[in-house]
Amino acid sequence: MFDYFPYLREWNFPHIWCAGCGDGIALKALIRAMDALGFSRDDSVMVSGIGCSSRTPGYVDINTLHTTHGRALPFATGIKHANPDLNVVVITGDGDATAIGGNHYIHAARRNINLTVLLYNNYIYGMTGGQCSPTTPRGYKASTAPYGNLEPPFNTSGLAIAAGASFVARGDVYNARKLEGYIKKALQKKGLSIVEILTPCPTAFGRRNRIPSPVKLMEWLRDTCVDVKKYEQMTEEERRGKIRTGILCDIEKPEFTSEYARLIEQCRTEGA
Repeated sequence: MFDYFPYLREWNFPHIWCAGCGDGIALKALIRAMDALGFSRDDSVMVSGIGCSSRTPGYVDINTLHTTHGRALPFATGIKHANPDLNVVVITGDGDATAIGGNHYIHAARRNINLTVLLYNNYIYGMTGGQCSPTTPRGYKASTAPYGNLEPPFNTSGLAIAAGASFVARGDVYNARKLEGYIKKALQKKGLSIVEILTPCPTAFGRRNRIPSPVKLMEWLRDTCVDVKKYEQMTEEERRGKIRTGILCDIEKPEFTSEYARLIEQCRTEGA
């Protein structure tokens, strides 16, 4: 059995996540991936914004930074820029990354800086009052949409691909081993890598939408998420209501800190 305790700040437990929340499963998948790759805790930094997801760094015994709402990516960009040798992991949520921090999300992808972003998508602002987030599905209820959300949701993985990220995967906490594999690949990628993690929120999302049972929400993930290879073979009718998971983008392109170092060397050589 895997021993998580060397990676945890036991003095910060019990954690604050609600019963049935999937964030702990995502945390364990990340720890297993970092351990498998032999990441040094001294050379690793975890940065978060605000929200349920962003409590994750508080439980991990590595270098951590809990920043302001939506600003985890700018803080992480500064850390990586100052010391490109560090392994920098950003933990964020659907509201934190794609609403309040939406511009940072887009430009980090465009810049292709070498960060690993784990985006916990629970379809709602869980910690701050159950408001609609940019990923709340149309028709579902939130504290700001008591009769159902009228807006179409963001495809957060598609947004990252369109903005220029070099690695994008979507996983879910029901398929935890697959999720661990996606995180492992993301950690090894040079460039901006994003893993969107579908995770249940029984309290803020499920309760308002008559699915308060954590088991039912996990069964929904089991029945809805379809591996990309199988998804590509399905008809349009079969795809209806399904979510494509797996590695959605994996390309090579120039990475920002390497390009910056190259430019400095060029200026020195040419006496600029």
